[in-house]
Amino acid sequence: MEIKLCLGFKGKSYNKTISDSEFNIFRGKKLGDKVTGLSDLKGYEFLITGGSDKSGFPMRSDVDGSLRKKAFLSGGVGVHIKRKGMRVKKSVRGNLIAEDIVQINLKVLKEGEKKLNDIFGVKEEKVEEVKEEKKVEEKPEEKKEEKPKEEPKKEDVKKEEVKKEEVKETPKEDKKEEKK
Repeated sequence: MEIKLCLGFKGKSYNKTISDSEFNIFRGKKLGDKVTGLSDLKGYEFLITGGSDKSGFPMRSDVDGSLRKKAFLSGGVGVHIKRKGMRVKKSVRGNLIAEDIVQINLKVLKEGEKKLNDIFGVKEEKVEEVKEEKKVEEKPEEKKEEKPKEEPKKEDVKKEEVKKEEVKETPKEDKKEEKK
């Protein structure tokens, strides 16, 4: 079975899949323990922050053991409180990593020799460069002078209004004559 590792570092996350043989490093560890010695990530030190089992139930640091248990909870991981003072009975996984765990969340404490972007093949785009390019593109557009649209003169507007009123009055007069 494959186990997924979710590595969090400086606001970014990286995903890695490990085999059963590499999973031995995590067996018997609890949430909050430190781990080193992953084959691809030499020199890195990690903190175990969470995980979930094969059914998707989250691990909680305040539930001892490795089994799934029903706990009466008032907040935290796996609980959504809708009103003040509310408590809910939820199934959660204990804080000990065992065979049923399929995802482990890790936080990078110490960086190794290679950067994570190089290891995972992620290309980093610099946001500043993109902003500068946009600014350069906008400036030539501003330099173009567009002729302002000519607004109709007030006299022309008044003449048009007068014509509309005359047109409206004419049909009414015709109707009155027809009724008589």
